[in-house]
Amino acid sequence: MKSNHAFSYLLLTLALFATSSVANTIPKEWIDETTGHRVVRLSEEPGSRSLYFHQNGYSAQGDKMVISVDNPRGIATVDLKTFEVRRLYEHPDVGLLFMGPKSRNVYVTQIDGAGDGKVVAKNELQQPTTVLAINIDSGEVQHIATVPRGKIHSINTDETLLIGAFAERAYQLESGPRHARFEARYEAVGEDGKPLTFAEAKEVRINERLEARIPMQMFVVDIQTAKQSTIYEATDWLNHIQFSPTDPNKIMFCHEGPWHKVDRIWTMNLDGSERKKMHTRTMNMEIAGHEFFDASGERIFYDLQTPRGEVFWLASIDIKTNERVWRHLPRDWWSVHFNIAPNGTMFAGDGGDNEMVARAKDGKWIYLFESEPVRDVAGISAPDAAALIKPAVLKAKKLVNMENHDYRLEPNVTFTPDSKWVVFRSNMHGPVHVYAAEVAPAKKH
Repeated sequence: MKSNHAFSYLLLTLALFATSSVANTIPKEWIDETTGHRVVRLSEEPGSRSLYFHQNGYSAQGDKMVISVDNPRGIATVDLKTFEVRRLYEHPDVGLLFMGPKSRNVYVTQIDGAGDGKVVAKNELQQPTTVLAINIDSGEVQHIATVPRGKIHSINTDETLLIGAFAERAYQLESGPRHARFEARYEAVGEDGKPLTFAEAKEVRINERLEARIPMQMFVVDIQTAKQSTIYEATDWLNHIQFSPTDPNKIMFCHEGPWHKVDRIWTMNLDGSERKKMHTRTMNMEIAGHEFFDASGERIFYDLQTPRGEVFWLASIDIKTNERVWRHLPRDWWSVHFNIAPNGTMFAGDGGDNEMVARAKDGKWIYLFESEPVRDVAGISAPDAAALIKPAVLKAKKLVNMENHDYRLEPNVTFTPDSKWVVFRSNMHGPVHVYAAEVAPAKKH
């Protein structure tokens, strides 16, 4: 027994030494040789992550961002001028939600068992979730509410309401504990009995969850009183819920499932009125998803493929006017997630590998895009041109070479509030870290 303990201790020591050695070899800053853009590692600790691409990780003043950290588990702030990282809060079961849109508070959850992976595979949270607000300057902690079950998705622009959803019963979507370098674990076998790729296994598991038709409720939580109220019920799989960044009563949500099967993108007022499908399929295998608002809240953007895996667009719709713009891009420029700069002048994409929907041969890059409209020839317009989809094309610049990144961790690109940096998470050096690529090319000396 003693020898077993000694051997285990030796393995642990070697593992810690290896982790430390790897950490010491990860550059803090470099100029990407293939793109000419500066890249900075923002995080100090392995296991750090930035937020999901449509969640706000930035203070309203634009001076700080929040990230999750590990060993021990917690929340940290990054000064966007000095890049100084400061641990703000530690708890073994803490999870990062988002920054408040107007306050200096970051909102977090504490769920028993989250830290040791006990609840990771349970996509439909059935246990209580404590929601806290933590001031990023003072560290003062405020208890907001304890939600009996369900996932908190978003916060409205005047910071009065949280929104979330819960299912009537749990469904184990993932197949086991997650690897530290990746975001999810999906496993399934094909008709030949052989294991499917990660991307295909994810489709199978998601479709099985959709077909379960578990009753769900969408709810809001009053931040001042902690009162919880149901605002919508469905047997559709409700997910990806987002408040408008400018209208405190407008939400966008999705019907989750295989994108070629569901009508995914919807908007609705908090009182349930004006529920509207934002994209209607016109061909078999057409897909639309990974929807997000721009900073004005006036337009919704989304990944559109006509059909799936063949023709690629970054599409948008104006909520008030219904004006639609489809921006074409080639296969290799398709990205798991797109985003738009706060100043509205450019887009970013996080690329993808050859197993993903685009089957890109050279897609492992962080991209910067500009949109160019397709003009009428000789200024001659169709009689109904104003009512038609407006075509455009995206022009790409490469910011970061991601050839060593494993896309089982999605980079989730976001722009800093000044639109000067593109932030993403990556395992390109082994452990997961948070990085930023400068939009402007590096100056030559």
